[in-house]
Amino acid sequence: MSAPSTSASVATTPVHAVKAWWQAAPFALVFLLFFLVPLALVAMVSLWNFNEYELIPAVTLRNYLSLFEGCSRLTDNGDLCVTLNTYLSTFKFCVLVWGITLLIGFSVAYFLAFHVRSSTMQTVLFVLCTVPFWTSNVIRMISWVPLLGRNGLVNQALMGLGLVNQPVEWLLFSDFSVVLAFVHLYTMFMIVPIFNSMMRIDRSLLEAASDAGASGWQTLWNVVVPLSRTGILIGSIFVITIVMGDFVTIGVMGGQQIASIGKIIQVQTSYLQFPLAAANAMILLAVVLMIIWGLTRLVDIRKEL
Repeated sequence: MSAPSTSASVATTPVHAVKAWWQAAPFALVFLLFFLVPLALVAMVSLWNFNEYELIPAVTLRNYLSLFEGCSRLTDNGDLCVTLNTYLSTFKFCVLVWGITLLIGFSVAYFLAFHVRSSTMQTVLFVLCTVPFWTSNVIRMISWVPLLGRNGLVNQALMGLGLVNQPVEWLLFSDFSVVLAFVHLYTMFMIVPIFNSMMRIDRSLLEAASDAGASGWQTLWNVVVPLSRTGILIGSIFVITIVMGDFVTIGVMGGQQIASIGKIIQVQTSYLQFPLAAANAMILLAVVLMIIWGLTRLVDIRKEL
């Protein structure tokens, strides 16, 4: 009796394997066409040569070497090369935006998950958080100009209250305005995954911590934060990857005066320096992947989900 059942199971295994492959085939095809193929083309173009008139399909490392030209030594003023300075500027915005969005996103998610008891009210408040996404990012950025400008509402209010004698210049077209716009645009990417992780926390764990004599801050730090780390990690990956490659926000809110890696790639593309822009894009991709790899070493997402 055992032999027929064994042979039957062996015979059905390839059928299930074939079905699984057919189910995965459409997603694999989409991944191949819209990710791997474009990435391979960018990598290929980054190795091409070029001049003022044409692209030359010849393998060369000229583009990569030119990006880091002079980076092996300091200048007479002790400054770093342009590429390293630009990466430092991008990292600065990345760290600032990540810290602020994490603080705001965690606070909002915590309030929605643990202080709003009604599921209907949770849904209503959550939808209100998504209202800014109903308009274009550019429109949302431009909306800050009449508020922060030299003759904007904020400066008029400060001068009207007698707090300043002249308009505050650093409110617009500065690092402050860039960080403010980033936080405004991308905080929701931090709220959603953290809120999703918090909603999965067993409320009995909070009661057990309270019964054990833990204070609110102790419960938050030792129970809520560890159990929300998957959402924190996913939100961090979203925010960091978007900020690292952004060039529109920095261009608009920085008044075209602040450099970033994404902005440099955009400028190189506009001047038809496609191989140089492709080399810059590949280096940026490698840096972002290293950051994501470092974050995933802290939390195993596949195990936590």
